[in-house]
Amino acid sequence: MLAAGQSRRFGSDKRTAQLPSGNTLLRQSLQNALGSGLPVAVCVRPGEESLATAHGAQALVCTEADLGMGHSLAQGIVQLPPWDAVLVALADMPEIQPASFCTIARAIMPETICQPMYHERPGHPVGFSKRFFPALTALRGDVGARRVIEQQAAALIKIPLDDPGIVRDIDTPADLPPRPLST
Repeated sequence: MLAAGQSRRFGSDKRTAQLPSGNTLLRQSLQNALGSGLPVAVCVRPGEESLATAHGAQALVCTEADLGMGHSLAQGIVQLPPWDAVLVALADMPEIQPASFCTIARAIMPETICQPMYHERPGHPVGFSKRFFPALTALRGDVGARRVIEQQAAALIKIPLDDPGIVRDIDTPADLPPRPLST
């Protein structure tokens, strides 16, 4: 899970933004990922390891996070245990259902990239078999895994899911779900 960004469009650290559930954005995103039963590793900036470990995930320290998402993803992939595949998820997507993580994980084959789709819209998490780890570790700047998907289009499998959470991310405060009205 990528959580090492600067939240520039949000204006403050969006990982700590409160959701109507009372959870922070990061905590809810992590709970959903961990609810899948899959191991979860989180890319964080140096000194922020507890953001991941406090919730039961592994912290992947990305010393080059300030250089962009591509650098963070590349550094995170290098630090992974010897996994056969990885799901690239974003910490600002708190509505992805645990079952969606499981569906994508089960669909990954040794030569594939699996991308969930909601009504023809591509979403997250995107699954990459280890064949694509070298391409992911070569990413730089603020370009994420989309570049690898575009370059490896023949390996892409689109998985339709009935989960609108796979396409809903929080980039600005206006994207936060409304708080319930008090009575």
